[in-house]
Amino acid sequence: MAALRKIPPGVGPKFPQVVVLFGATGDLARRKLLPGLFHLANAGFMPGCRIVGVSLDDLDAEAFRTFAREALDQFSMRRPDPADWAVFAESLDYVPLAGGAEAVRAAVARAEASLEGECRRLHYLSVPPSAALSAVRLLGEAGLVPRSRIVMEKPFGTDLDSARVLNARLHEVFAEEQIFRIDHFLGKEPAQNILAFRFANGLFEPIWNRNFIDHVQIDVPETLGLGKRSGFYESTGAYRDMVVTHLFQILAFMAMEPPTALEPMPIGEEKNKVFRSMLPLDPRHVVRGQYIGYRQEEGVDPESDTETFIALKCGIDNWRWAGVPFFLRTGKRLAEGQRIISIAFREPPKSMFPVGSGVGAQGPDHLTFDLADASKMSLSFYGKRPGPGMRLDKLSLQFAMRDTGLIGEVLEAYERLILDAMRGDHTLFTTAEGIERLWEVSTPLLEAPPPVRFYAPDSWGPKSIHQLVAPNAWRLPFERVWRDPDKAGS
Repeated sequence: MAALRKIPPGVGPKFPQVVVLFGATGDLARRKLLPGLFHLANAGFMPGCRIVGVSLDDLDAEAFRTFAREALDQFSMRRPDPADWAVFAESLDYVPLAGGAEAVRAAVARAEASLEGECRRLHYLSVPPSAALSAVRLLGEAGLVPRSRIVMEKPFGTDLDSARVLNARLHEVFAEEQIFRIDHFLGKEPAQNILAFRFANGLFEPIWNRNFIDHVQIDVPETLGLGKRSGFYESTGAYRDMVVTHLFQILAFMAMEPPTALEPMPIGEEKNKVFRSMLPLDPRHVVRGQYIGYRQEEGVDPESDTETFIALKCGIDNWRWAGVPFFLRTGKRLAEGQRIISIAFREPPKSMFPVGSGVGAQGPDHLTFDLADASKMSLSFYGKRPGPGMRLDKLSLQFAMRDTGLIGEVLEAYERLILDAMRGDHTLFTTAEGIERLWEVSTPLLEAPPPVRFYAPDSWGPKSIHQLVAPNAWRLPFERVWRDPDKAGS
């Protein structure tokens, strides 16, 4: 068996864990959760772990192990050797959902009996929103609420009323401190690096405000279509699927005030202050789009008004950000897959440089965070071109996580969030208050959405997005590419 690296104290949970994985044969479990749990167990992050899969499929434990092995072979970045797999396979059990609460309770009891000492339970609900409350009720009936935490997948409600009802029903079974509403974007190293970048350095926090920042873009285009998710997407759309649950959460990390400590409660409170300060969305500042061909997808209404693309302008009405527009964009079947935050700094009020020098010709200076798993950052600025005269070019300072030699230490987003939930750390999770406030500011848009505009697949969305951001321009596509250190001359 591969030697396990020593995990620093406090990184893993204190107690052995029994994971009850609802939706255990679904796409998320196959792609992310089972490979992630394998890595956490194999790398020594958990003192002991048993996994009870629960799903609609009528499988036995051995068939579930076969399913899990195929998932690891197809999607894990870390191929298991036979010894590692044998240990992990022994930790897997399975209960068909038809067995009901008693079968789940018995499987958890078996799992806990095989572990030494006091155990904790982590219930992961990798199920559609419509099935979440029935899973919660089953856990209550099975008596599996004590010593447990529950992870909820997005979207958390579809509007303010449904979010309030969902919270109320959930609180009938689980206390708020037991609930972990997951946003995998916040589990990514680059998102957490925003906190380090802002609050650990004296250089940037003093200029992180309306006096120096002109506007901000959070841009998450996707090249993928819907695959088998069209039925789910029809009742959700790009705004509910991505903006409320992901992009607004990233906005809060970027815009929050310094927390009093790097702890869940102070960070959660500062995020919620951002949400409280957000202005209600104005439908006139929103562009909804639908890619040509979406209405022909299986399970889609031929006259569907569901958006597969959304771009919007929003504002934060507080001392730090008053008057600074935040532009958000995301969508399916777009030209490139990217995840960036781009911060545009104000340009100097007056230029001493002669006409034709090039200053200002390529827009303002930008600080850019790439939110891909292997994080990158770039700071652009004007500098003099070598030679006679005063000609200026746009230059950049760039950093990539791979430059540190620590890229192998990066935990995948779901791995980090599962580990945090086991430890009871709410830092990277959303709260009931925050979710309800975001649906509240969304109400004007949900009640009076602008009509969808069609766009061609592999484009950047409807043409009207340029009027939305004017007189600025979208940062994607980039004029300059990220430097590749593996290429000569870089």
